[in-house]
Amino acid sequence: MSSLTVLHRSPRVEPPSLADRLRPPAFGDEGPPSARRRKIWAISPHFHCSIIGTCLTAGELRQVFVKLGDADAGSASDHALHTRGVHAAGRQDLAGKLINKALDRRHDAALKRFGKATSTEGLREIWRKAFDDGDISGAYWAVLSHPAADRQLLHDAFGEVHMLSHLVGSANRIDIARLNRLEWQLAERDDKIARQEARLRAAAAERAVLQRRAEAGESELARLAIREQARAEAGRGLASATDRDEGSRAHADNLAERLKRAELRAAEAERLNRALSLREAEFRRELAALEAALQAGEGDTDDAPDLGGLTLLYVGGRPRLVDQLRALAATRGGLLLAHDGGVEDNVTLLPGLVSQADLVLFPVDCISHLAVGLIKRHCREAGKAYRPLRSASFASFLTALAAIDDGRAAEHGTAVA
Repeated sequence: MSSLTVLHRSPRVEPPSLADRLRPPAFGDEGPPSARRRKIWAISPHFHCSIIGTCLTAGELRQVFVKLGDADAGSASDHALHTRGVHAAGRQDLAGKLINKALDRRHDAALKRFGKATSTEGLREIWRKAFDDGDISGAYWAVLSHPAADRQLLHDAFGEVHMLSHLVGSANRIDIARLNRLEWQLAERDDKIARQEARLRAAAAERAVLQRRAEAGESELARLAIREQARAEAGRGLASATDRDEGSRAHADNLAERLKRAELRAAEAERLNRALSLREAEFRRELAALEAALQAGEGDTDDAPDLGGLTLLYVGGRPRLVDQLRALAATRGGLLLAHDGGVEDNVTLLPGLVSQADLVLFPVDCISHLAVGLIKRHCREAGKAYRPLRSASFASFLTALAAIDDGRAAEHGTAVA
């Protein structure tokens, strides 16, 4: 029997070289199929690399070598453990048996499901369904170890898993690049939030000073009022009491005016504090939107806003940011049209763009008053919703997308995002 056949009968098999493992498996005459599942050492060593890498995690492989007593099992790299596992898979000794046992234990459910197949076609049908459902690791081990698997099915399964590894690697590289961009944007947002919080603390301190001054003025007024009352009572009935009373009233009026000014300053401080609190809440919402985008870039898309095929029109803003916003809208299932508000694009294009959009967005800090008036007029005429954004920033756009997903963006003239 050829050394490249799927089944091996010898108890000891030398591990294939790196060049051999990089070549596709070769198949020889398999002989009559066995009624028992194949052990891993009875499978061609050309499959061992893909079995170990696909069907066992690094942690499970590490546990095997801990049981074998390898001194560096806890500290060896994942690649070193993988290489060691591929070598051990071809030997019918304790190491090979422990690896086979780990595979059977981890994929017990898949083995039972595939064990119902009694023919090659039935086995192929179960494999195809598992592959389409993304259940790869257990199905791969169940197919390669199944007695009904012929060399064509083994070849097909190996090829599909091999190509899938390339697709996964390419997708991971794209995700890592996107994650790096989002982390940079989040760091920039953190710096901006830190500066805003510093300004909020300064405003709060100023408000506290004004409040203390107002309280001191009230205390002084109360003290002077008591003093004036005592003077009035002591001087009642005397001829000069009228003059003193007039002076006291003038003094009291002066104090009342001072108190009024203090109260006005306190009211202004309170108004400023409320405005700063609203701005802080806006910045925190923007930070939450950026954090949600970062989580989505890491692969968690369940909470990401879904535009559901909406077409958005973004008017004004910064040209270098538009492409990023368009790409972001596309990842959320939407289409973003853009117009610079009349800087270079002709304003006569606006009616046609508005008619194509489900919602019109424009940053109030980066668009002319003329363009805003045109947008509102065209939206009213076309029956389209519009939403002003607080700023021409990535975070404001993300906040608007979250509001759209919550169903809050369908009304005209909503609050600035």
